[in-house]
Amino acid sequence: MNPTNSSPLQVIEPRLRSFLPADLYVSAWVDPSPTTLEKVFTHLRTLQRILYDYTSRHLSDKPPRPGEVRQGWQRGTLMFTDLAGFTRLMEANASKGQDGAATLLNVLNAYFAEMIEIISKADGDLLEFTGDALLVLFPEDKRKKDDIVKAVRAGLRMQRAMSHFDKIETPQGNLHLGMRIGLHTGKFLAADVGTPRRMEHVLLGSAVQLAKLAESAGLVGKVCLSEAAFERVKEDFLFEDHQSKDGKRKYKLVVDNFSEEELGEYEISSSTRRRLSNPLLMDRSVAGLISEITKMLDSIEPLASFLPSPVLNLLVESAAKRHISPDFPVPTVIFVNLVGLPELVDHALPGQELKIVNTLSKTVARINAVVEARGGVLKKITYHISGSDMVIYFGVLNAHTDDQKRAAAVALEIREIIQSVKVPSVGGVSMEANCQIGINLGPAFSAEVGEPKGRREFNLLGDTVNVAARLMDKALPNQILISQPIYEKIKDTFSSTYLGDVSLKGKGAPTPLYELTGKTD
Repeated sequence: MNPTNSSPLQVIEPRLRSFLPADLYVSAWVDPSPTTLEKVFTHLRTLQRILYDYTSRHLSDKPPRPGEVRQGWQRGTLMFTDLAGFTRLMEANASKGQDGAATLLNVLNAYFAEMIEIISKADGDLLEFTGDALLVLFPEDKRKKDDIVKAVRAGLRMQRAMSHFDKIETPQGNLHLGMRIGLHTGKFLAADVGTPRRMEHVLLGSAVQLAKLAESAGLVGKVCLSEAAFERVKEDFLFEDHQSKDGKRKYKLVVDNFSEEELGEYEISSSTRRRLSNPLLMDRSVAGLISEITKMLDSIEPLASFLPSPVLNLLVESAAKRHISPDFPVPTVIFVNLVGLPELVDHALPGQELKIVNTLSKTVARINAVVEARGGVLKKITYHISGSDMVIYFGVLNAHTDDQKRAAAVALEIREIIQSVKVPSVGGVSMEANCQIGINLGPAFSAEVGEPKGRREFNLLGDTVNVAARLMDKALPNQILISQPIYEKIKDTFSSTYLGDVSLKGKGAPTPLYELTGKTD
């Protein structure tokens, strides 16, 4: 059959369909007039700005082609932060429903906006939000080599700014937020991995874990430095001795003895976040508009590939009002720690890093495929004191009545995938890949967090997420631990073993623990 009415959008329609809300897509297809196409262009320009704000400076300035695996060594100072007191704040507002969600989001975004402004003024690049935590890179300036000084001074300013959150009114009385900050400086491997459908930006190597350990060992209200970071600035600041709770690692806490004038508000930045240009329409003919829409797609597609499909769909549909309503969902959360591959980069000889990154890329792609196939969301790959964490959730954005069973099935499949990974031998070192997995169910807070008109992400926060991570920490290699709420939902379909009640960080009473062993039917 020969088409009798070929649309001028025919060629770019496959690229457009993922980036237009349903009503605008239909309008553009049935009436590709200049007026409609201009609406398409305006929507894509808004979406481009949103995606730009959803990504780090590294990605937004130099995005890879979708599916392009790239990697390279970088030097600089890594900062991890962690927020203390958020769980109580969330619980205090949860009873107020949507009003409580809006109140909680206002407090959280006031906190993030203030921290992000301080980070930006100190030349830091916010790489990601991980729940209520932040990962920031202060890139090395090869000439000045002052990245660690900028990071310390930024950390001091951030801790001072926490005084604005000392007294937060809630239905349960006044609450407060505190923050830990950890710094480590060194060399790490940055890589973009995945498929054109879903990419991930990851940092690999012991430098990342050492920065995370510095935050974990730190104290609320303080800036904690690893020994390597301390050595670079020991003449520039005063310090107090500190050590990890087990006494195995030594740290330094920065003494804030600066006046307001001495510390100031910012550093002279050597590189600022590129401002996104606002393209103008010069040719409003159908051909001219389609040409501009095509250029816009070229800039959108690389950034969009770094978002999970359900999150991208949410942004596309909400772009016009530029607002995502916060909520208190009851998600099922999976944490997966992949061990034996990410940390191998420290042993790689020059040129061998790509073998590791390619193996990681294929592994992430296979894991994302099984998660998507069962309706879940692989939110991101983040960082652990050993290996790399993957955060997966069900019941947010696209809930199902059997999300707990879907999650259990996914966890079993992920374990099989990781156990089958053939880890390359590099630098004379051979390792086997293994994983630790934790699954939990309970209330959480979902929202677009960060600067409302700047750097931000859609995220899931709360104690339910934290408990899933702690279950993962408790797991032995290739063990899947589940909470009692998960056990109750899946016990008729999956086999589990009760392991007893255990103490988890932040929990007053022991927590019943179960091991997921397989499927019964």
